[in-house]
Amino acid sequence: QVQLVESGGGLVQTGGSLRLSCTASGRTISGYGMGWFRQAPGKERVFVAAHSDGIITYYSDVVKGRFTISRDNAENSIYLQMNLLKPEDTAVYFCAARTWTSADQTQDDYDYWGQGTQVTVST
Repeated sequence: QVQLVESGGGLVQTGGSLRLSCTASGRTISGYGMGWFRQAPGKERVFVAAHSDGIITYYSDVVKGRFTISRDNAENSIYLQMNLLKPEDTAVYFCAARTWTSADQTQDDYDYWGQGTQVTVST
């Protein structure tokens, strides 16, 4: 079993930055593909970014160029650096892990989920 805990969310103004962290416990994330998803109020949860257990990364079109996903297996953590934030980025952000090494954009392919952290971008 893997437990995931997100942190780093908060309130930020349009154009600002936040860095989300997700720390795993229970086992190492080495060998796992990792991802970030988000759920805006009244909407379904959607893909944001994913990182293979290597160097492959994927991003949704709406965050590409503004967000950067990274991972540190030694720290058992992944991160999401979010720059140039917009009000439409307001959502609960979830970290997820899958028991395959590849990156993946499909949330049904993930096996473990964190509880989420709230990000609110004000105008």
